[in-house]
Amino acid sequence: MGTRTFIAVAALLFVLLAGAVGLYAYDSSNEDRVANGIEVAGVPVGGLEADDARAKLRTRLQVPLEKPIVVEHHRRRFTLSAEDAGVRADVGGMVDDAVAASRRGNIFGRTLRDLTGGEEPARIDPRVSYSKAAVAKFVARIGKAVDRPARDASLNFPSLTQIKERNGVKADRSELDRNIRAALTSPDDRTTEVPVVTTKPKVTRAQLADRYPALLIVDRGSFKLRLYRRLKLAKTYTIAVGAVGFETPTGLYNIQNKGVNVAWSVPNKPWAGSLAGKVIPGGAPDNPIKARWMGIYDGAGIHGTDQVGSLGSAASHGCVRMAIPDVIELYDKVPVGAPVYIA
Repeated sequence: MGTRTFIAVAALLFVLLAGAVGLYAYDSSNEDRVANGIEVAGVPVGGLEADDARAKLRTRLQVPLEKPIVVEHHRRRFTLSAEDAGVRADVGGMVDDAVAASRRGNIFGRTLRDLTGGEEPARIDPRVSYSKAAVAKFVARIGKAVDRPARDASLNFPSLTQIKERNGVKADRSELDRNIRAALTSPDDRTTEVPVVTTKPKVTRAQLADRYPALLIVDRGSFKLRLYRRLKLAKTYTIAVGAVGFETPTGLYNIQNKGVNVAWSVPNKPWAGSLAGKVIPGGAPDNPIKARWMGIYDGAGIHGTDQVGSLGSAASHGCVRMAIPDVIELYDKVPVGAPVYIA
């Protein structure tokens, strides 16, 4: 090899070595710098040194995340403070991820990118933590305040005026939980609304008559029993009710049982005299339960009587008495479970 050739080769090697050293030095000088084009939690931090990127994230991300979450429902507002939610933004970790994304590839690619103003299209997800228990408690509190059960159509007794049905409202807790979690990690939108579903009543006014195919109203004051079929008055009967001291119980009851010529278990009471505690067979002359029995409550019921002179008065020991033809007629029209309102 000639002297000139040696010098040329040596010079070339020197240039290459100097270039490599310069390339390495340039790349090393950017090892703590975020590449252009990188965003962290939606905040552009490209071109910034790590310390500057951290400072920017604290301003643009951490400070807004310290604001409370607001959940609205019509005119009501529910709030959850960042402190109660345990919100923590890992600013340092997110910047470290951004720097690591900036160092992808090899030294030549990074240097060419940085020297030509190229970008690294990386999007770093937010690293925000919070208390799941606090969110669950918040969702439960909102749900309890918002939920309103549906109301079935119903009747007022004894007037039988109808109360209209009403739709209910129920907070969609699953969607609400997702919305709150999303808001907790978003610096831009800290407000959300309560998602609700409408619940329907089981009985509407149009269906109310179906619910009451037969209904009895016992008016003690007028000594009348009224039979309603699908909420329309079908027939009125004259009755006897309990005497003073043996009053027929008031309130809403149901026909509990029915029977034809049932036996009478005589109460063991002084008024029963020699019959106290005995069981009088059905159809026996001294059995006052004539023809039919419809039990209501605690031994009281509706039955036939041959003491027709007592009808239209307070004369029984608590039962509702009817004329025998009337009770036979009524018996076939009133099923077990039919409501009986005694006023």
